[in-house]
Parts: sequence; structure tokens; C-alpha cells
Amino acid sequence: MKMLYQMEVNRDTVDKALDRYTGIFPYQDDIVAYARVLLAGIGKEQAKLDTYITAASEHWKISRITYVDKNILRVAIYEMLYSPDVPPKVAIDEALELAKKFGAEESKDFVNGVLDRVLKDFYGKGEEKHL
Repeated sequence: MKMLYQMEVNRDTVDKALDRYTGIFPYQDDIVAYARVLLAGIGKEQAKLDTYITAASEHWKISRITYVDKNILRVAIYEMLYSPDVPPKVAIDEALELAKKFGAEESKDFVNGVLDRVLKDFYGKGEEKHL
């Protein structure tokens, strides 16, 4: 989350965001490797992810969504669509935990509503995961 925020606000590259993070906080190599893949994938697919967020969040412009909520949604939707080893329900559960921990009081409900809509719209149409 912190790294996505840095990438969005500071216009950091994936490597710069990871370097900042690993320079301050203790880390495990396998977690950093997964974070690198996740951050690069989200960066590459951000426009598409934001389209899903916009379509699923009626009456909300993406520019009005907080950085925290927007990035929680990007991570979850990316994992739902592009991570075959992460079941969609697991991605949603993890996003809800992040929203409770880092978001505002109403974040959990907002994130849950958007992700539920993405799940129904994407998987309800018989589409398969994009790889």
C-alpha cells in the first residue's frame, strides 16, 4: 500500500518505491519479489483496473476516491484478474482487512461494494481470468 501511494504521489518507479520501503522497514526477499511483480503489473494495467473501479463505483469519480481505497481496490482487482493462484474471494477478504486497518470508517463498506460488483460483473458474464 505504501509503495503504491509513493508511486502515485511521488511518481516513483517500482524500483524506487521498493528501495525506499526496504531502506526503512525489515523485509523478506520473497515478499519483495511478489511486491515487485504486483507493483509492476498494477502499473502496467492501471488504466484497465481504474475502468473496473469506475464502472463499479456508481456516482463516484475515481479522482474522488481516496488514495488508500483506490490502491486497495487496484491490488484486489489485479489479483482477481491476473493472479491465478489467488482466488477472488481471498483477494476480496484481504482487501477488506486492509480497508479496516488503513481506510476511513466507511472504507470497508465501499471497498466491499466495489469488489462485489467487479466479481459479479466480471465472473458473472462467464469471462475467464486474463493472464
